[in-house]
Amino acid sequence: MRRWRLWVVLVALVAGVAWWQALPRPLPASTLDGITGDASRGALVFAAAGCAACHMAPGADLTDAPVLSGGRAFPTAFGTFIAPNISTDPVAGIGDWSDMQILNAVMRGIGRDGQHLYPAFPYATYGHAALQDMADLISYLRTLPADSTPSKASKLAFPFSFRPALGLWKRLFIAPGWVVSGDLTPEQARGRYLVEALGHCAECHTPRNILGGPERDHWLAGAKNPAGRGRIPNITPARLDWSKADIAEYLKSGFTPSYDTVGGAMAEVVANTAHLTDADRAAIAAYLKIVPPVAR
Repeated sequence: MRRWRLWVVLVALVAGVAWWQALPRPLPASTLDGITGDASRGALVFAAAGCAACHMAPGADLTDAPVLSGGRAFPTAFGTFIAPNISTDPVAGIGDWSDMQILNAVMRGIGRDGQHLYPAFPYATYGHAALQDMADLISYLRTLPADSTPSKASKLAFPFSFRPALGLWKRLFIAPGWVVSGDLTPEQARGRYLVEALGHCAECHTPRNILGGPERDHWLAGAKNPAGRGRIPNITPARLDWSKADIAEYLKSGFTPSYDTVGGAMAEVVANTAHLTDADRAAIAAYLKIVPPVAR
């Protein structure tokens, strides 16, 4: 009888620790104090972060004032994620969210209601972004058109639909530091920021383990297409042998060194990187040249 009680206590203790670890951890309420956003700078952050590629309606064209009505489906091994409406509509979108509510969603993966957001939204990488960039992004989002299209629910089976477990996923797989460290030049450091934070390139180009966590020891080494068709390429120096100038040109025009043109989902990425400055595209190229090569 005593042994039975001991097991009950141990199970309760483990459950309590797991529950505590899984709790959402929002940013301090004072995080944005003294920081003023600038919408014109936010437009560049928006482009670097690729927000329109996921949150515009399926088939919509990228314009100077994109309508972020959501609805695009992303099939994966865990189920189908559907991008929500993040337009300025106060009911269907995020028009009446506070700046801190938006910031917690983008950087901590916490929704307005306090629930964990699915990591199909790349908050694991946006969490490395500079607060000034995030304030600028929020200011820009508030300038975009409203749309009343209701968000659709993602379609995931249990246990992947159990949101509290995402807190444990965050503890396991969101690392605090940069992947590529060491003595970087200012250009390389800028490229690291654009790739590892705003551009969230690893979300597609890095393989994932059985729980969906990124394999950081295979950083940018290519991965299965979550939709099940083809493979996302290895962009480490082990496979990507383009020059810095070739990479920068590809991110600007979509032309490869062999004069082929970008296609598939990468065409949407280039539509965004084309809005960056030449210096930023060169910085991305400089960073990709120093990523540890992984032959896969």
